[in-house]
Amino acid sequence: MLEGQSCLISRMLPSSCEQESKWLYMTYQLLEITNNKRPPSVEPGEQDEDVKSKRTKSLNPQDPSLTEETKPPVDESDRQGHGGGGQPPVDESDRPQDPSLIEETKPPVDESYCQGHGGGGKPPVDESDRQGHGGGGQPPVDESDHQGHGGGGHSDSNSLISAIGRDNSINCLLHCSRSDYGALASLSRSFRSLIRSGELYKLRRQNGITEHWVYFSCSVLEWVAYDPYRERWITLPRMPHNDCFMYADKESLAVGTELLVFGKEITSHIVLRYSILTNSWSPGVEMNSPRCLFGSASLGEKAIVAGGTDAQGTILNSAELYNSETQKWETLPSMNKPRKMCSGVFMDDKFYVIGGMASNMELLTCGEEYDLEKGTWRVIPNMSSGLNGVAGAPPLVAVVNNELYAADYGEKEVRKYDKENNSWVTLGRLPERPDSMNGWGLAFRACGERLIVIGGARAMGGGTIELNSWIPKEGPPEWNLIASRHLGSFVYNCAVMGC
Repeated sequence: MLEGQSCLISRMLPSSCEQESKWLYMTYQLLEITNNKRPPSVEPGEQDEDVKSKRTKSLNPQDPSLTEETKPPVDESDRQGHGGGGQPPVDESDRPQDPSLIEETKPPVDESYCQGHGGGGKPPVDESDRQGHGGGGQPPVDESDHQGHGGGGHSDSNSLISAIGRDNSINCLLHCSRSDYGALASLSRSFRSLIRSGELYKLRRQNGITEHWVYFSCSVLEWVAYDPYRERWITLPRMPHNDCFMYADKESLAVGTELLVFGKEITSHIVLRYSILTNSWSPGVEMNSPRCLFGSASLGEKAIVAGGTDAQGTILNSAELYNSETQKWETLPSMNKPRKMCSGVFMDDKFYVIGGMASNMELLTCGEEYDLEKGTWRVIPNMSSGLNGVAGAPPLVAVVNNELYAADYGEKEVRKYDKENNSWVTLGRLPERPDSMNGWGLAFRACGERLIVIGGARAMGGGTIELNSWIPKEGPPEWNLIASRHLGSFVYNCAVMGC
């Protein structure tokens, strides 16, 4: 559960690589706490003998052996996919096995919380608690963790780890992978409350610590996620059944710790909200002017949507800003041109709407730039020229390091936007296997410092989805297959959550 690599996320996240030895020492403190919690399946005498036999290595915080300290055996299935809900165990055989990510043994954890953050194992859990990690019932917890009866180094619930204090405890947790948060929450109610509250994610964002996971749907009402840092698949709980919603056009947007899916009922729009804090779906907050077929993008805890169509099919030029922390929508100034089936990105701290349709037959080649500080829109002529067609999907665009890239699904090429000359430069080819129907069924997204293409070859009776990755640099794209899974061959919706 809490092996040394939990705090070695700094090697995968450049923004968190400061004072690694300090975080390693703090991780060791967490290990000590975790290993002192008795597994329910082990008798007290057996627990003591097992722990004593393994505590023979140096306690020097700089000693690499700390990453191999006491690890009581536990079912490995509970850490195979942090993010899965009440779903069957995920088959991990189709992903590369990185030995550095394989933990030999772990102390037992509260499975109800691990399910909320991706645990794939299926031991019996308290269903009432697993449905809502923000306010459900609490599983049995060692009362010494928060009442001080145990007398150990973690008896003070306010300080989390009393030996190093609350602030240092939180700093340590910030540098752990968010894949481990479900397991960490089982240490005590104070840890559990801290992780459930979302406070850690706010502090991670303030400190520039972000992990990007890709969420996508290849089957109606079903979503999966992929963690490229740990190479893990996560199965989300199934969306609530709604016949009208199932067959309507849908848009998706990841913002803060939420995944929002927008769709239609018979005469109105609805929003469904998935929270990684509760691992559950719930009704989301409707926009001030509900819509679909809009362009959108997120930046931290905020997102902007623009354009689209209302319930009567009227094409809109209005825009709104969503704050996931307050769960409120704010109406923004309207764009210069109404448009639907457009795309949105953030670049250089500004929001851009690219392409779209002014009517069912009129294709727009211009883009618009929204200055968040000034609250004004500016039209950019020919910004999306050649990126999509009348019958095609909205422009497939993504931003990495404030550079705009596009996937030309007609020519199967990757292009880069030249800001100074307002033109597109062809860089090279897209991955060969992923196919699309005029751009539909193919996802092109920025995932941290990399571009990701998600799709599959057309196949009868299903197919395999592939995730291809490229970190932009000089020269033509060199795509690497980072994951594949038998899910189908068509991507209906896709979003990237960074937190």
